[in-house]
Amino acid sequence: MKEAEDAWHEENNDKKSGERSSGGSSPRKRYSVRKPRRSGAGSLDVSDAAFGESLVGKGDVTRKRTVVGTYVGEENLSGETGDFVVLPDVDLDVCQKGRVLSVHGLNCYVEDEQGRVFTCVTRRVLKTLSTNQRQVVVAGDRVYFRDARLPDGRCEGIVERVEPRYGVLSRTSWKRKHIVVANVEQALIMTSAAEPRLKPNLIDRLLVTCERSGIEPVICVNKIDLVDPASLQPFIGVYAKMGYKTVLFSALTGFNTDRLRRLLVGRESVVVGQSGVGKSSALNAIDPSLNLRVREVSRDNQKGKHTTTAARLLKLSFGGYVVDTPGIRQFMLWDVEPEEVVGYYRDLRPYENLCKFPDCVHINEASCAVKDAVADGRLDARRYESYLALRSGEMEKIDKLE
Repeated sequence: MKEAEDAWHEENNDKKSGERSSGGSSPRKRYSVRKPRRSGAGSLDVSDAAFGESLVGKGDVTRKRTVVGTYVGEENLSGETGDFVVLPDVDLDVCQKGRVLSVHGLNCYVEDEQGRVFTCVTRRVLKTLSTNQRQVVVAGDRVYFRDARLPDGRCEGIVERVEPRYGVLSRTSWKRKHIVVANVEQALIMTSAAEPRLKPNLIDRLLVTCERSGIEPVICVNKIDLVDPASLQPFIGVYAKMGYKTVLFSALTGFNTDRLRRLLVGRESVVVGQSGVGKSSALNAIDPSLNLRVREVSRDNQKGKHTTTAARLLKLSFGGYVVDTPGIRQFMLWDVEPEEVVGYYRDLRPYENLCKFPDCVHINEASCAVKDAVADGRLDARRYESYLALRSGEMEKIDKLE
């Protein structure tokens, strides 16, 4: 009975395929997959299976299309390793090393080893390899570029490769990574005692970014000539107790600017902070040869007017480099998980392992060593509230209220 049924199905299949091949149309190619027969106690005999498709191994063309990258950068102070990057191959005979001074639109200004400045564009392949970044090339980058000097003597070039970065200061902008500056070892977190007023939460976020990137932070408070310096001691003492360097100075009167100068000698630094705190004014006071453009804060809202519009790498006359950056009004962290935040708070970190529960988030749990330290006055209450807001993602709302 089974043999007769199979013969009937085979005969009908032959008729249908003959009908499809008639009428002048080309016959369709048919693929069949025969079920593997069972052997023994219900086991499948895979060797008897016939398949209608084949798997082909990689050929020479597909192998050449494979992208190969590597993890670069040494482990920093916070235990973070470098990013996974792809380095395009370049011809070292026609390319030369350079340092990006600033970026303006599609062009960037690159200084070569002889001190000449080239106006460069970026190869398209670099843009396709950096899809999560707002800009492929940023101030402070070390690059290989090709000299494309014009007959009239203008220095122009093409950036062929961006070297692996370290000391990256980055933030989130429109759900993409915005690198403010690269290849720095020190960050002067600039704020002002008044006009505009202090933003401690912004300082906390910048400290978290510095801790994550292995950049040494220095908290600098400008315009102390407008207030009583003694009133700033409780605020400064919290950070000084954690081991952060702190400097109170006045760019207008020159008070303590010599200490800032000593911090910058022979080092690669960045000055970052909200608009109007006097970043450019402080650099002019430290090195008058820079002659940076400055403006007063708005009398209506006591905020800066964004005089500096792009990050610029500046060479100091007494040795070292510094990057002057535009003012920041919002600084949202990039690629920091909520569970990681407590590890970047130096004052909270020693109490983390003393909690009763290993997965304690230090909010509502019982027997929490962090909450007990806040209640006993061993931890600053404002810093604890800053941690809670940063972990819950409420910092953006705080920025709009400040």
